Amino acid sequence: MKDKNSSIDTKKAIVILSRATALVALFFIVIVGIFISSLFYSGKTVFNALAVIKETPTSSIPGVAKLSQIANVIIPEDHSWKAPDESTIPSGKEGDQIKYGKELIAHTAKYLGPKGTVLHMSNGMNCQNCHNEGGTKSFGFNYSAVKSTYPQFKARSNSIVSITGRINGCFQRSLNGVTLDTTSKEMRAMVAYMKWLGKDVAKGVKPKNSGIMKLPFLDRAADPLKGKAVFVKNCVSCHGKNGEGLIAPSGVEYIYPALWGKNSYNDGAGLYRITNFAGFVKNNMPFGVNYQHPILSDDESWDVAAFVNSQPRPHKDQSKDWKDISKKNIDFPFGPYVDQFSEKRHKYGPYQLIVKAQKNAK
Repeated sequence: MKDKNSSIDTKKAIVILSRATALVALFFIVIVGIFISSLFYSGKTVFNALAVIKETPTSSIPGVAKLSQIANVIIPEDHSWKAPDESTIPSGKEGDQIKYGKELIAHTAKYLGPKGTVLHMSNGMNCQNCHNEGGTKSFGFNYSAVKSTYPQFKARSNSIVSITGRINGCFQRSLNGVTLDTTSKEMRAMVAYMKWLGKDVAKGVKPKNSGIMKLPFLDRAADPLKGKAVFVKNCVSCHGKNGEGLIAPSGVEYIYPALWGKNSYNDGAGLYRITNFAGFVKNNMPFGVNYQHPILSDDESWDVAAFVNSQPRPHKDQSKDWKDISKKNIDFPFGPYVDQFSEKRHKYGPYQLIVKAQKNAK
């Protein structure tokens, strides 16, 4: 009987030891995963998917959800920048200025639009329509690099551009308006907010998740006709069938901005370049999408960018831009160019041969 009990105890011990070994191995795998993910950055890596597995039960990575739950581990997002918590905004006049700056970014038209309470100087869009979530969203044209990289040389104007100069560029192009007095309360507030957002970014550093995530070039031209189908399926519910956007009940600002027509950005805006529009829409649209959970494919993003930018919009005189045409962006849709490709080719692509031609011209 004693030998039998001893045998049972031995078997129990083996089972317990096996389970413990399995858990230790499982924990080791997760730790290795964290280490590897800290070394390599990719918007679509398995480890980014693991980070949000609890919020995404339908993950396409079999078994990862169970692994995350067993180990009770949340893999950190592989970002280089995260907006500071608003609780860290200082008190007093400095804090009030930063908060006013954020308000101006989120509700620009309320203060500076056609029915603005301060000035009437823009088209009714808000800065936040492009700089998503008050300029804090990853790959949503956030402001993380403003303080660290400005002033900077801009080839388009062939000059050193300050933060205020860059803001006024947006007012003139994206908001199809006029410049704002650089000494005004509003300008100083917007600059203060942007500097506060980037306060922890070292000088000269551009965080990985700033700006937008540029997409690989297509091996064909972006197609406005295909893009129209993408727009009808994914964009009409917010932006309207004629791209007119949705005005708030106040009639003062847009809930969803106009994508073309007299109230939209003009043809000098950054989003009029479809490499920018495609990268932006891929990781931010339809509304609520982020770079970790895109809905549109790369092809759909290129094509809808082509469709939107094939529609009529205000024109801006750009005759004084690009003193050195060799520095023009390849998708800038207005000549002259250093190569022999047409404006249409520069606007819609394909771009590979343009890149090659411009390299050979230097």
